[in-house]
Amino acid sequence: MSESKITNPGQSTRQLLRVGPVRNLLGSSIFTSSGIMLQATVLGKQVYDITGRELDIGLLGLAEFLPAALLVLVTGSVADRFNRKIIGSIAIAGELLCSVLLGLYALSDPTAVWPLFVIAVLFGTFRAFAAPSVRSLPPMVAPDGALPRTIALYSATWTSAAIIGPASGGLIYASSPALAYFVSAVLIGAGVAFLLAVKIARPFLKDQPKDPAEKVSLHTALAGLRFIRKTPILLAAISLDLFAVLFGGAVALLPAIAEDRLHVGDVAYGWLRAAPGIGAAIMAVLLASRPVTRKVGRTLLFVVGLFGIATVVLGVTTSYFVAFVALVILAGADMISVYIRGTLVPLVTPDDKRGRVMAVENVFIGASNELGAFESGVAAHAFGTQTAVIGGGIATLGVVAMYSIFFPTLRNVDRFEDLEGHGDAISQ
Repeated sequence: MSESKITNPGQSTRQLLRVGPVRNLLGSSIFTSSGIMLQATVLGKQVYDITGRELDIGLLGLAEFLPAALLVLVTGSVADRFNRKIIGSIAIAGELLCSVLLGLYALSDPTAVWPLFVIAVLFGTFRAFAAPSVRSLPPMVAPDGALPRTIALYSATWTSAAIIGPASGGLIYASSPALAYFVSAVLIGAGVAFLLAVKIARPFLKDQPKDPAEKVSLHTALAGLRFIRKTPILLAAISLDLFAVLFGGAVALLPAIAEDRLHVGDVAYGWLRAAPGIGAAIMAVLLASRPVTRKVGRTLLFVVGLFGIATVVLGVTTSYFVAFVALVILAGADMISVYIRGTLVPLVTPDDKRGRVMAVENVFIGASNELGAFESGVAAHAFGTQTAVIGGGIATLGVVAMYSIFFPTLRNVDRFEDLEGHGDAISQ
């Protein structure tokens, strides 16, 4: 069946996968994400093996987060004013360079971690440019009516990568850390090739008429932040992820959990790190076939609460099996949250502001992951790993309770279709 004969790709995953631009974008995502996940698994383990300090795991997260926060005004404006596919390709090629540098350093049998932190900052800089550009592409390649299912498939590629990368990372790391980094570079390189092959179904912003009065300035750069602040649904959805996962960043502590509490080796650690990917992949498959269509807001709050409960279980247990299952449940719940937010944000945000909004959201996501890793590392260093994990899960539950009370706009969202045009009205 040719692409021109696909009458309603939003109703069929098989039909949607026959759309070339969508297929290439998904291919880019799975290869790039697999390489990045592999690298993250190995880097965290190598840092902990060198120093044996949870604090250094936290500092690694901080090093990756800071560039996105400091460059947010620049990266969003770049994504909105230039060819997003090209910007994303260049930035991901920079991530490939970081993998090569890590591999070369690993060949020296390192005993110092500061070069790893320097490379992590460089990697975070490239990712700060890649994220808003690449994450703005799905609405530009998805056929009419197919964005929710495209987002579900796009999320599924990440979840597949979250299994492939960590599982292979633990296995390869046991043999050679340098080889693991070089494999990561090859995977990221394949991701760049697929991204360059994407043909955009809708024109780039640079090809569309622009307001001649609009010039690059601090005011225009801040448009994404202003838009989020004026849109209660966006503010609630994005900040919920920030605060909930900020406190529930237990996954970053898996090197310490695996070694000190579960007493397992590198290969078992790799599978433990892959457990979130397994949970997210299972949920992504379910979402691709049965997307969330009703009670969107209440579902979002429920799954973030479930994320917090699973985090508490992870902190309490000393059983490898229970920890594995807790991570699967934790990530499955997070997958639903990612899917809802990933569908909600593009629907509410006008295309001319999408890059800047995505850049701000990327900082929020980075804060919940990398800054969450920093918070978890500091807490574990001060109070112990178990207390840090349990306390983070309880704090997540508290955040959900507060949002269910103070953000009725989010809680009462029923269908995604109700949000279409919402952001356009605000931007006018």
